[in-house]
Amino acid sequence: MTASAASPWAPFRSPVFAVVWASVLIGSIGTWMRDVGAGWLMTDLSASATAVAMVQVATTLPIFLLSLPAGALADSVDRRRLLMWANAGLALLALGLGLLTQWGQMTPTLLVLGLLLAGACTAVITPVLQSLTVLLVPRPQLRAAIALNSMGFNVSRAIGPALGGILLATVGVEFNFYADALSYVAVIAAFWWWKGASAPASAGPPERLGSALRAGLRYAWHAPELQRTLLRAGGFFLFASAYWALLPLIARQQLGGGPAYYGLLLACIGAGAVAAALGLPWLRRRLSAEGTMRLGTSLSVGVLVVLATVTDQAFAAAVMAVAGAAWIAVLTTANVSAQTRLPDWVRGRGLALYLTVFYGALTSGSFVWGQVADRAGVPAALWGAAVLGVVVLLVGWLRPLPDAEPDLTPSMHWPEPALSPSMAASLTQDRGPVLITVEYRVDPRRRSDFLAALAGFAPERLRDGAYQWGIYEDVTDCGRFLESFLVPSWLEHQRQHHRVSRDDAALQARLREFHVGEGAPKVQHFVAPTPTGSVPQPPTEGEHT
Repeated sequence: MTASAASPWAPFRSPVFAVVWASVLIGSIGTWMRDVGAGWLMTDLSASATAVAMVQVATTLPIFLLSLPAGALADSVDRRRLLMWANAGLALLALGLGLLTQWGQMTPTLLVLGLLLAGACTAVITPVLQSLTVLLVPRPQLRAAIALNSMGFNVSRAIGPALGGILLATVGVEFNFYADALSYVAVIAAFWWWKGASAPASAGPPERLGSALRAGLRYAWHAPELQRTLLRAGGFFLFASAYWALLPLIARQQLGGGPAYYGLLLACIGAGAVAAALGLPWLRRRLSAEGTMRLGTSLSVGVLVVLATVTDQAFAAAVMAVAGAAWIAVLTTANVSAQTRLPDWVRGRGLALYLTVFYGALTSGSFVWGQVADRAGVPAALWGAAVLGVVVLLVGWLRPLPDAEPDLTPSMHWPEPALSPSMAASLTQDRGPVLITVEYRVDPRRRSDFLAALAGFAPERLRDGAYQWGIYEDVTDCGRFLESFLVPSWLEHQRQHHRVSRDDAALQARLREFHVGEGAPKVQHFVAPTPTGSVPQPPTEGEHT
């Protein structure tokens, strides 16, 4: 690895990365100013802990519900246009919230409704932005770029709440919304300038929304390392959501602070997160991904325990800096783990699934801890979250994060299928299902080892497009095996050719070492005849023989 690639600042050498990063930072600062204003405004509109927690729920629930279809869009449509229109929608919503507040017409219901709509726009934007990271920097700088994106988010968390608190204390909450509306102009301008965001996510014609969603879910269903990342991230965000959801009440009721102090607490979280982001490269040279996750989780449990008992404002502010550091350590580690286990063709959908877990945990956690705080008090909710955090730590010992990064670059080593002249003239892309068979000749003495190796290769077939896979042994010819898998259409099989990764190619090469026949294993393709009315349709996700 070169010094440039190893530097945590290397992505800033790309002008496009720097411009996009700065514009998203400005937009995030505006969003935090809006959220600070909304959280404090709700404490004026309602004394209910559940109502205050609903501010967090309203901003995260749409992302939980809509991230997966938004991720499918990210892999199928012009991402540049989508980003510009969604940011324009956010600007109009923020302007509307500001006007309603200034005119004295704001109610808890209108505030939650406005935040729900804003959350829907954010649900569209977030997976698209994350899927573009691979276009902004060379592959060796991807980890550094992801860390810088996380740092930018937390720089905004440091600056936005501080500015939001100043506006709250000086000119009024409506100006928090106006500032948010203005911030999205920077994002729209950046993507108006950078045309590269229009690049398609994969080769070939774009997938339809339904099939794109199924392909994304199918990939995750057969990717155990990605599942482990989702499990660990979801567990952390479920319990750590407590101090995010209840922070306005912690600042106002437990610590006796005003809007400026609430903004200070959020700024301390952001400052701690920025400091941790700068120190993460040093930490990752000494700790594995799993070690970093455990450290961040342990610190977050400690923060919850302290917040449940402390009444000193200065000490609480210092503790929130630790909370920010722990949050960014876990967030960046989980994000990098998810990104590096997703190939480009499904990156938007995979990251959308990660965001669904992330925001689903935040949404459900915020609602639950708000309910507990209403019934038993804020300290009891914080203690309950801390106990859940200990459980999450124990799960980490049983399901540690993988540390090695796979090489998911397309290998392009599959040859194009040979077609007869008549089939080449008549075969349409939507024709299917397609049956692919691979014939192996294996030494009978190595039968068990071969079957074990082939079973390990099955998830690759199912991740990349097959909906059914099987292996069959010839009853009349000892050592002759036939692997088969079904793909919904000829177009989907063509996509399979572009999805096979270098790691898959290495696994396939080891598998072919068992083959003792002449030449390579024989590959054949069969397509359902037309008309296809009697052809069985693809089964549900995950089914295989």
